[in-house]
Amino acid sequence: MSKKKAVVSLGHNALGYTTLEQWDAVKNTAKALADLVEADYQLTITHSNGPQISMIHKAMTELRRLYIDYTPAPMCVCSAMSQGYVGYDIQNSLKAELLSRGISKTVSTILTQVTVDPYDEAFYEPTKLIGRYMSAEDAEIEIKKGNYVQEEPGKGFRRIIAAPRPIDIVEIEAIRTLADADQIVIACGGGGIPVIEQKHALRGASAVIEKDAIAGKLAADLNVDQLIILTSVPNVYKNFGKQDQQPIPALTVSEAQKMIADDEFEKGTMLPKIEAAIAYLNTNQAGSVLITSLETVGDALKGKAGTVITSN
Repeated sequence: MSKKKAVVSLGHNALGYTTLEQWDAVKNTAKALADLVEADYQLTITHSNGPQISMIHKAMTELRRLYIDYTPAPMCVCSAMSQGYVGYDIQNSLKAELLSRGISKTVSTILTQVTVDPYDEAFYEPTKLIGRYMSAEDAEIEIKKGNYVQEEPGKGFRRIIAAPRPIDIVEIEAIRTLADADQIVIACGGGGIPVIEQKHALRGASAVIEKDAIAGKLAADLNVDQLIILTSVPNVYKNFGKQDQQPIPALTVSEAQKMIADDEFEKGTMLPKIEAAIAYLNTNQAGSVLITSLETVGDALKGKAGTVITSN
């Protein structure tokens, strides 16, 4: 029997919010991922990077403030840095966890670029907060550079950047080759490094890509059997956060679309996950999507937790 191929998307809780938190968090994350490997899944892993890229951006900006000869790192470079160090921690922790279970398997991180459209509307209406809090004077400097800023009352100003829709995963063939060789691959971290095609060259874009959106695209491009989204809650819920909230064990695409129309899912949290599930299932109607938490993934594999989304 062939292995079940899956793309696993990891949220913030799988990584923590600081370097030290990440070292501890990935050990627990590795256990959940190893459970999937033991359940005979071939894994391609992607992950969030919000706190990590924000930390890197802050550090590089402060370095420029202290040492005038240093050039501030653009967002695409910060994204590449975050992919490298998050992937490093995940692959080492997962490798160690697998070896402790008697499983010898290669785990590799691929620095992944994702093309975006320079005319995407997101560039004209940026929404993603990034970096440190700034004074009004520093915010004015950013505006003069052509960057967008947003004030948070009582806290200061922060830079906001675009979150354009992903078009193509540049290194998809390398990812596919490793996955087909039954290796565990970590790719498209933080949504991928956003780049714009200019003739025969790729130019980094000042943007971030929604990691749920790239998880759905990665799953579709690899034609995997299942997209597994590991988040902070064990299920998708109806009336989430209200007294009458109810876990939803199963959904079809049409049911999910109706719930989106009814404004059932919160923007920025569950909504992007449901949209990613729909995008993947529209491409691979024979597949399925599992949304659950790290802590309950074992039960979810037995049908005791999680929400499963299918085409019909």
